[in-house]
Amino acid sequence: MKINSFNDFYPYYLSQHRNGICRLCHLIGSLGVLTLLGYGLATAQYMLLLWIPVLGYGFAWIGHFVFEKNKPATFGHFNYSLWGDWVMMKDILTFRIPLLGDLPEEFWTTASSSSEEAE
Repeated sequence: MKINSFNDFYPYYLSQHRNGICRLCHLIGSLGVLTLLGYGLATAQYMLLLWIPVLGYGFAWIGHFVFEKNKPATFGHFNYSLWGDWVMMKDILTFRIPLLGDLPEEFWTTASSSSEEAE
């Protein structure tokens, strides 16, 4: 599959997140990253910021290896995958895609409007 833009990538990214528990793990990790970032900066405990990748990727990889049973897209498309995490979180929080349950095929076979916004 040739990927030239985030618009090309995002449907693929969603296809790798069909399992609702995997998406929940991503959401927990992403919200945890924002919380840790805010707390670390607000309290000047900058060493806590070193835990950001562990928290973010830890939850995401549990979602992939345990529930989705696939390899995270991060390994092949690091930048797009990182951006995809935040776009997917936004799409979940704005109810554009469901948090739990299987992700319907319509979400990962065509580009979503949110991927167009991300470019």
